[in-house]
Amino acid sequence: MRTSLAVPDEILAEFDATWQAEGLDSRSRAVREAMAEYVERHRTLETTTGSVTGVIVFDYEHERVIERLHDVQHDYQEAIISTSHAHRGEWCLETVFVDGEAERVRQLIYRLKDFDGVRRVRFMFL
Repeated sequence: MRTSLAVPDEILAEFDATWQAEGLDSRSRAVREAMAEYVERHRTLETTTGSVTGVIVFDYEHERVIERLHDVQHDYQEAIISTSHAHRGEWCLETVFVDGEAERVRQLIYRLKDFDGVRRVRFMFL
């Protein structure tokens, strides 16, 4: 199946350099692999049940997010056991340690992904 995507030039250039450095044979193969990884992460997040312990790591633009981020962290304080924060220029890196019901942690992850100033959100459950 053919499809087209609107991708900023700088991201496409970096993506092309990455798949070529990895020795893949085409952009299409690289896109398929990236999509499969995305689907697998989503499936893992959606199918995890019960109590979970893990980390959520995300980066964000400090000025665009910080006040609302504090509100979210207070909204989910029963699942958040600790946080770690690092400044990297205009961007910040946040690690949130969680322990609680999978559904509640999942809601927190989706809420973080919904912020305009958040670039990436990754999670790992033990």
